[in-house]
Amino acid sequence: MSDSPPVSSNPLGRDIPAVRTAPSASSESIKHLRHDLRTPLNQMIGYSEMLIETVTENGPAEMLDDLQRLCGAGGELLTVLNESLAQWKVETGQVDLIGLRRAMLGPLNAFVGYRDLCTEAAHVHEQVEVLADLGKIDLATNNLRKLLEDGTFAQRNAAASQAATMAPFASSLTPAPMPLAAGVAAPAAPGSSTSPIPTGRILVVDDEPLNREMLLRRLARMGFTTTGAPNGQVALEVMAHEPFDLVLLDIMMPVMDGYETLDRLKADRKLRHIPVVMLTALDEVASTVRCIEAGAEDYVPKPFNPVILRARIGASLEKKRLRDQERAYLAEIQSERAKSERLLLNVLPKAIGDRLKAGEQTIVDAVPEATVMFADIVGFTRIAASFSAARTVSLLNEIFSEFDALSELKGLEKIKTIGDAYMVVGGVPLPQADHAVRCAKMAFEMLNAMHHFNLRHQFKWQLRIGLHTGPLVAGIIGSIKFSYDLWGDTVNIASRLESHGEPDIPQVSQITADLLKEHFVLEERGDIDLKNRGMIKTYRLLRPV
Repeated sequence: MSDSPPVSSNPLGRDIPAVRTAPSASSESIKHLRHDLRTPLNQMIGYSEMLIETVTENGPAEMLDDLQRLCGAGGELLTVLNESLAQWKVETGQVDLIGLRRAMLGPLNAFVGYRDLCTEAAHVHEQVEVLADLGKIDLATNNLRKLLEDGTFAQRNAAASQAATMAPFASSLTPAPMPLAAGVAAPAAPGSSTSPIPTGRILVVDDEPLNREMLLRRLARMGFTTTGAPNGQVALEVMAHEPFDLVLLDIMMPVMDGYETLDRLKADRKLRHIPVVMLTALDEVASTVRCIEAGAEDYVPKPFNPVILRARIGASLEKKRLRDQERAYLAEIQSERAKSERLLLNVLPKAIGDRLKAGEQTIVDAVPEATVMFADIVGFTRIAASFSAARTVSLLNEIFSEFDALSELKGLEKIKTIGDAYMVVGGVPLPQADHAVRCAKMAFEMLNAMHHFNLRHQFKWQLRIGLHTGPLVAGIIGSIKFSYDLWGDTVNIASRLESHGEPDIPQVSQITADLLKEHFVLEERGDIDLKNRGMIKTYRLLRPV
């Protein structure tokens, strides 16, 4: 068996000895290497694409061919990198770092050559903005060259089966014509996209200044309002004070990386609805899965195709628009439901409203014991004749609103008002052992409320109040306008006790007096003849014990 090293074919067609990493070599180290190499490549290709767009729009047309070849050489570099550091090679320990470095020499020579040609043309045509972007391309190119020359490969391939070095690139680089690389499309001419995308505010989070500046400019050309942040911590601080529609998030950043930033965004109730598109040179499947599971909307590796990026931003913003619309509809539904429930509670007791919402259609309850109280303003017909209709209603609303507050405070149920009469019940719809005591306490508080009402208005209004305890029937009547009402002799007797009562002295029946005698001072009034009921013993309710 031969001891000679295996031979690998590189993308430029030269056979070179393959220096493979051992299966135990750190895949984490290779992952970082791939990220570091893709970062300047992303800048080189991105700025080349933007220059093509600029020259297509503004000229000079003579530069367009060389710019397209420049972009093609960048695409060829990306192809070499992707093939040499493919995931399956990392997993099987077959990464050929020395072959990768040599294979990138040809496309890098071509790229630098076309960059120099474009720079000369830009000087001739006095294209200041083009020269500025070519300067950024030059900076990114030098960064890539340093990564290939400064021993990084040897450091990251410590577990390789043999060491290797490579002489520095020659200072004289000879360009050769090269078509656009497979997998990297030429940038579309500005305005050529036929599918409009939503506008919005986008936050670009990337620690590389060139990456950030390139993305901000490209997004601005697409019509977006943009803001940049150098790391996740700054991004979260910015988002706490400014609204955004989408976040473009890098992963490998200092201070706070993309993973932690994404986790914090999705844990924040105020920010979790903002879509996050991961835009990173880290193109591993595990990283993609981790981000999507953490809540990222999409994952776009660098270098990116601007048309694809535009489409994915558009899709993410459209999803957000639909989700925002859905949340608005849900909020509107909840608001309308709350209004409906409030209206229902204004008409019906809560317990009855809950039963209706649960599907009960006929609600009729036989209540074995409850206390009904009626209150009426003495001589109200004569009083109302001295006021306008609006003034009369306003005064009634004022005093009855106070009675409503008292009934709620005492846990009693207001049934209705009939003109100047006020009807309330204790022990309905929910049973209460002390229903009579509650009603009696409210009677005195109603008298007190009327006293203060008179002081405010300089009136001398008085109340007649009657209370009676006994069985009754309670239920819903009506199919369009619901009404919760009470029926039975208990209701009738309470009404008669009120109408036969004395001003400002509550009158109660014998059964009610028996329930109140330990809590209130009562005075027997005697028997009164009630219509349809005959003689009934009554008591004056004087004061609490």
